[in-house]
Amino acid sequence: MSRGGERLTALDLLARLVAFDTESSRSNLALIDSVCAYLDGWGVSYIRIPNAEGDKAAIFATIGPMADGGVVLSGHTDVVPVTGQAWTGDPFTLRIADGRAYGRGSVDMKGFCALALAAVPDMLAADLKRPIHILLSYDEETTCLGVADTIARFGADLPRPGAVIVGEPTDLEVADAHKSIVTYFTTVHGHEAHSAKPMLGANAVMAAADLVSELNRIADAMIERGDASGRFDPPATTVHVGTISGGTARNILPKICTFHWEFRGLPDLDMAEIPALFAAKVETVLTERLNRYGDYGRIETIEEVAVPGLAPEPGSEAERLTLRVAGRNHTISVPYATEAGRFQVAGIPTVVCGPGSIDQAHQPDEYITLAALEAGEAFMRRLIAECANP
Repeated sequence: MSRGGERLTALDLLARLVAFDTESSRSNLALIDSVCAYLDGWGVSYIRIPNAEGDKAAIFATIGPMADGGVVLSGHTDVVPVTGQAWTGDPFTLRIADGRAYGRGSVDMKGFCALALAAVPDMLAADLKRPIHILLSYDEETTCLGVADTIARFGADLPRPGAVIVGEPTDLEVADAHKSIVTYFTTVHGHEAHSAKPMLGANAVMAAADLVSELNRIADAMIERGDASGRFDPPATTVHVGTISGGTARNILPKICTFHWEFRGLPDLDMAEIPALFAAKVETVLTERLNRYGDYGRIETIEEVAVPGLAPEPGSEAERLTLRVAGRNHTISVPYATEAGRFQVAGIPTVVCGPGSIDQAHQPDEYITLAALEAGEAFMRRLIAECANP
């Protein structure tokens, strides 16, 4: 195909991307269609990778040789909801004011996606010796699973990259570490009876309270263990209960109690440790509390989301390359989870580095500064030069 597509600035492309309402509960296919049309105009090779339901898709584009060892620029297309937030304008219409570009996803992380797409003509003109791949995913804000099907194809029918740069907003600092996040939904099933006769039933709320108390104990133990690396804030694995609900009346033994909980683990945490500690307590609560007077109750825990952490890999290809391109001489850690850990689990060196600040993400009137976009453009130019003359 020809290479005479429409040349657009990063700001032009950001306006296009923001205009698509791609909240994680919605389809992103219209946005993907738009990106495909843009890439078609430049003759760029790409594949679409749909989810099982067919209502969302990732796209994996390659500029340069179809060979292993390339650099992936990874960005997600989904955004968090705007419902209930006090925006001063339409969240899905990019608004420029005071040196800022306002819109949902502008910094998290359609700004990075726009920068990568805007650089396509320059990538093509550079005659890259090392390929640059653009991977746009979905569901990062909920499960970070939107990259999984693409990762599974690396080294099979897709080239296996040598480095991945996940463009979450870090002010173009190079992050080589973040915590994992694993979330659970626990349901305690009791048996209703009159509160004056507790031996005739099983109190789901009181059993749940024992389990929440155990999570408090685990949380305290994690705080005591601390962070040997000294790199994280807070400096420990954290355990948190976010919601709890149960019971119908003061004088009825509750039949059901549910609670949502999570842990955010340091990269060196064995992700099986906390679930194992919790499971041991469940067995105790079943015997000593819930079924004290008979075989009345049971406890179910469902793992909802498990996002692996990102562990430092000093001297990795991703770290060395991105430090050079970003003009930095040290790495940082970030407090939020990303898709980076999924690439690392697959054995691909990965860092997190993107324009703008996470402080503006998920907020009403989310924005990225025009200065941050300009810095991102310079980052892309230096990356292209690296890949043209590896």
